[in-house]
Order: sequence, then C-alpha cells, then structure tokens
Amino acid sequence: MATTAGATYQIEHDRQAVITGLGVVSPIGCGRENFADALYAGTSGIDTITLFDASSYPTTFAGEVKDFDPNLLLAGARVTQDTRERRILFAVAAARLAVADAALPPAMLQEQRTAVVLGSGVHPVIPDPDMVMKTGMYAALFNDAMPDPGKFSDAAAMDGETRRYPIYNRVSAGALAVAHEYSLRGRCSTIISACAAATQAIGMAAKMIQRGEADIALCGGYDSMVFNFGVYAFCLLGLMSTQNDHPSQAMKPFDKRRDGFALGEGAGILVLESAAHARRRGARTYARIAGYGSSVDAYKVTDPHPDGSGAVIAMREALRDAAMEPGAIHYINAHGTATPKNDRIETKAIKEVFGEQAYRIPVSSTKSMIGHLMAAGGALELIACVLGMEHGFLPPTINYEEPDPDCDLDYVPNRARDCAYRTALSNSFGLGGQNATLIVQKEN
Repeated sequence: MATTAGATYQIEHDRQAVITGLGVVSPIGCGRENFADALYAGTSGIDTITLFDASSYPTTFAGEVKDFDPNLLLAGARVTQDTRERRILFAVAAARLAVADAALPPAMLQEQRTAVVLGSGVHPVIPDPDMVMKTGMYAALFNDAMPDPGKFSDAAAMDGETRRYPIYNRVSAGALAVAHEYSLRGRCSTIISACAAATQAIGMAAKMIQRGEADIALCGGYDSMVFNFGVYAFCLLGLMSTQNDHPSQAMKPFDKRRDGFALGEGAGILVLESAAHARRRGARTYARIAGYGSSVDAYKVTDPHPDGSGAVIAMREALRDAAMEPGAIHYINAHGTATPKNDRIETKAIKEVFGEQAYRIPVSSTKSMIGHLMAAGGALELIACVLGMEHGFLPPTINYEEPDPDCDLDYVPNRARDCAYRTALSNSFGLGGQNATLIVQKEN
C-alpha cells in the first residue's frame, strides 16, 4: 500500500506545472530583472500619451512601453519580416525573453509536446490609423463614403505589410506568431476573455501539463489598447481616470479619491514545464502553479456583481484546486483597477473568502504602476507575484494616500515591503464578468 501511495504521489508531483522562465515587456521595463527592480522601487510607468495625439481626449495618459527596442529584443525573429504591429511584437519579444530566462534551448521546444496558450485582446475592427490612411480601409466610418475599390485592386501598389494587415490584425495572431517563431506544431490556443484572458491562459496551460497533454507551455498574454480608438472607447465607458495634470499619480487603487484606471500595454509570457521535464534537464524553477479557479458573474458587461459572488467563486475554486485553506495564502495581487466599484467589491469578496484572516494578508495592485494591460494584465501581475517571492518583497500599491472606509485591508501603501513568503494569489476580473484566479507557490 505504501509503495502504491508513493508511486501515486510521484506521478502527481511529476505532472505539476512549474514556472521555469519569465518574459516581460511592460511600461516599467523589459526583462524580468528590470521589471522586478521597478516594482520594488514603486516606479510609475504612466505618463502623457505619445503614440498619438490624445490632447482632446478626456484622458490623455497611459502606460506606454517606452524602452522597447525591436533591434535588440527581436534580432533575427521571424515575425519582424511580416509585421510591425506592436502587440504582436510584444508577444514574440516576451516569449523570447521567457525562453532565454528558462535556459531552454529552442531545439528542446518539441514540435508536438510544446503548447502555446495566450490571452489576447479583441483586436480592433478599426485598425491602426496609419493603415486606414494607407489603404482607405473603413473609410465609411470617417466620411460616410465607401472605400475606393481601386485602392485594393492593384495589390502591387501596396507593400507586403499593408496587404497582410487584416491577417495580422486577427485575435489569434500573437499565439500563431509565437508558435511560428519556434516552429511549434502542438496545441495553440488564444483566450479572449478581456481582462481575465492571460490568467485563464496560464491556468489552462497548467491543466494541459497536469493532464499529460504537453511537457512545456508558453503561456500568458499580450495587448495594447493605447491607440486612438481604444482610448476613446474606454473614455466613453467612463472607466478611465481624468486626472491629466499628474499622470503618474492618477491611478489610485483602493484610495478614496480613485476615479478610474490608466490603460497600459505590453506582454507577459511564462514558460511552464512539467516537474519531471524540468528536473530531467536540471532547470531552475521559480514556483509551481498550485491552483486555478474561474467563474462568470452573469450580471453586466461593464460592472462586477455588487455582492462579489463571481470573484468569491473564482478564489474559492483556486483554493480548492490547490487543496489549500485560506490561511495558506501569504499575499494577494488584486485586480485593483482603481474604479470606485471594482475596488470596493473586490475588497468585499476577499473578506468573504478569507474572513478575519483577510486583515492579515497583504493585498496590492501593481496596476497602480503599469496601468491596466487588459488581456496581458494577469500575466504581468502573476509574474510580479513570482518575482516578489523570488526576491523577498511585496509589491506596493502606489498613490495610496486617503483610506476608503469600504476598502479597509492592508494594501501595502506606496513602498515595497521586504517580506519572505511562499504562496501568492492573483485575481483578474474581466469586462463581461469573467473572473479568474491563480495561486502560485514557491518550493521550499
């Protein structure tokens, strides 16, 4: 009996999904060390928009990726031959950083045993304004006239990127570009669940490994809504902060003065491996994906359910999946969007799940530094958890000055806190009521 139990334990352990590589493209730095340093310093990556003229918009700031150097991060990459679409370049660059961080030889990325699972934003029906001007596409939206068919009939007059734009603007383009980069022919999936997309992608990739369907997974998310129509759409929804005079201080999660978020852009990719595969190649492991939970509010497209029930279900499902009691969680990376409703309801949900222990668990929103990266956010927030455990600090919630009586937890205000911990929970709650929670645990 003992032998059987021991064998069962070994099989279960071998199939655990462990994190061996981290790839970051973010408004506060590219690469895991730059990202970790900026998190610890409480650096804000939010500033006045430079990618287009937003001066007439209600919100004029965002978290742009400013130090992205394709010549450095994408040297020799296949994708650069096909597109200059920012979000796709972010995805491939983050994947390359993650694979390098994992010290994983590309030849080891087996054709059919490596999965790609990425969260993606809904790529705009209206493309890059430069493409609109170049091709006349969607002209009817601007001047009530149909596009000139002559602009499409002479393909030779268009450069290659222009002809391929509708293809590279589809939602699966980032995952396919990553698969193409490494000639992967296994499972390749794109998750489109708004702000929960990256978290769901990581959770689903971990399940693939646990079920024995893959040995390695490149997973996470990528997005950029920092373009004219993207920013305009969120301004119309009334979800964005309008404190334009001080962009770096505008996003104030859990603060009484909060008035909405700043959009961000970037990508976060993790290399997951089965514990057995990582052990065979002598890989360093950061942590394991211990639990994953998901739910839907079935309430409103733009608002979370007032009682926080969807968030409660996702967190409880993650704890159940991890076979953990609430007291096992040492840190929570909140969804924390700095909207009046989200922060109050998320706080309520955390207290519902953790009871009195909620007051003893540090909670912070790294969105205060990087903005809301939509489909990419959950990946970078989980990476923040992993790096916090790796380096022994709790990421702060910056711009927190005036407590809200409805948000009364420990939000790690303004400065990172030195702290050794082993288990973290990360929440992502998407538009439409899609909720996802991940739990990561660092091995002893």
